[in-house]
Amino acid sequence: MKMLFDFFPLILFFGAYKFYGIYAATAVAIAASVGQVLWVWVRTRKTETTHLVTLFVIVVFGGMTLVFRDDTFIKWKPSIVNWIFAVIVIGSHFIGNKTVIERLLGTQLSMPGPIWTKVNFSWGMFFLISGLLNMYVAFYYRPELPEAIRTDFWVNFKVFGLLGLTLAFSVIQMMLIAKHITTKGSEN
Repeated sequence: MKMLFDFFPLILFFGAYKFYGIYAATAVAIAASVGQVLWVWVRTRKTETTHLVTLFVIVVFGGMTLVFRDDTFIKWKPSIVNWIFAVIVIGSHFIGNKTVIERLLGTQLSMPGPIWTKVNFSWGMFFLISGLLNMYVAFYYRPELPEAIRTDFWVNFKVFGLLGLTLAFSVIQMMLIAKHITTKGSEN
């Protein structure tokens, strides 16, 4: 259920785009992201970093899209979010005793330190590449097509392509680390 809640703004963006176009979809995504953060805050008196980063970027880039009536800005948003996550994840190799992935999942999973480092670096590279892939699809894929068709393709890629890649990467990561996971009381 949490995963569905996390993708709530994306789902609403997609639906609004299909019925009303990119500008209405952008406004809906901004409102949904604000609502998402407020809902979590009211219920828990906490906010999630991923929601806050996404909210900040959608408000800035979505706002510019609406003010300037230029969808270029909203097309940058997935790349910016992915690159912020890449910097945070890769940067955690150099700050503190644990990587960010180990800080997030270390209470649920137990693995040797070098495995945490590899998993963390893999996620950092995944975020970096996802951002680059979004830029390619948004601005360089099939430039001979009319802009409306290219925007349709980008929206579908953003919703289904990036989401599918993230889910596939998550499954692959879990399969690769499964043999390294230890439980309390077991030996390394």
